[in-house]
Amino acid sequence: MREEIEDERVDPERFWEERYRAASPGSNGKPGSVLRRFTEALAPGRALELGCAKGDDAVWLARLGWRVVAVDISSAALGYAADNAERHGVADRVTFEKHDLSRSFPGGLFDLVVASFLQSPFDWPRAAVLARAAEAVAPGGHLLIVDHGSRAPWSWSSPDTPFPTVEETLAGLALRERDWAQIHVDAIERRATGPDGQTAMVLDNVIFLRRLSTPEAD
Repeated sequence: MREEIEDERVDPERFWEERYRAASPGSNGKPGSVLRRFTEALAPGRALELGCAKGDDAVWLARLGWRVVAVDISSAALGYAADNAERHGVADRVTFEKHDLSRSFPGGLFDLVVASFLQSPFDWPRAAVLARAAEAVAPGGHLLIVDHGSRAPWSWSSPDTPFPTVEETLAGLALRERDWAQIHVDAIERRATGPDGQTAMVLDNVIFLRRLSTPEAD
């Protein structure tokens, strides 16, 4: 798998497109446990999901009343996600957009911006993309970043893949502390389920922030 990744480094879009086309269009229909934990009680507004994959998180948010812009680099993933939204009767509440986030980004401000497991085997400007995600949060809105903090045994990533710490990711956002309230910045342990039903305990690095509606003046 590592050889395939090396061959595809120059074309991430093709890599993810082929990966999704080879996958089943089905999904478990459940939102991420971290997303549910931190956002279920929020008042619905306008949400942006970066890296929507098959759309379970976007659909869940839409069913709660959010209007969602869901983004992915893969047309196949976006097709699966659109079908998912249609099956659950929320197609009118979710807009799907194709973006290579290193080159383009959805416009506007959002009450919630979610980046779950927005990690890649490629060299790409991750810190810059997450900083741009923070810029897209409206005053009073929330930013949720969820990263892998450890490797699951069934992962296709290399065993020596480094995982940024919560502190490293937060520092990379280069945020003014006075403009943000830190609600949760720490790792969370959870039981993950692999493609063949195997389970293991893994770490998720979680950054959940609220943009202050009236930041202090310089």
